[in-house]
Amino acid sequence: MTITKNGNGSEVVLNVEGRLDTMTSPELEKEILALPESTEKLTIDFVKLDYISSAGLRVLLSAHKNFAKKGGMVITNVNDTILDIFEVTGFKDILTIQ
Repeated sequence: MTITKNGNGSEVVLNVEGRLDTMTSPELEKEILALPESTEKLTIDFVKLDYISSAGLRVLLSAHKNFAKKGGMVITNVNDTILDIFEVTGFKDILTIQ
C-alpha cells in the first residue's frame, strides 16, 4: 500500500493505493494519528484502492469518529468493489462517501 499526503491548512487529503488489509491498515492508522491537531477535515481518496478488509474498516471508523468532532471526514473515488463492501457492512450509512 502507498499513502500520499497533501495538506492545505486545516484540510488534508490522503491518497491510498493498493490493498488496505490486516498488514497495511496500521500504516494508514499511523498516518491519520500523526496528522496535526489543527487538521479539521480529512479526505481519503480511494481512486487506486483495490481491496479493503475488516481491519481497514476499523481504521476508517476510528478516523470517522475523531473527525466527526471537527470538520468531518470524506471518502472519495470509491470503486464498485469497495462500495459493495461498504454497503454489505453498513459503512455506506456511516461514512460520507462522494
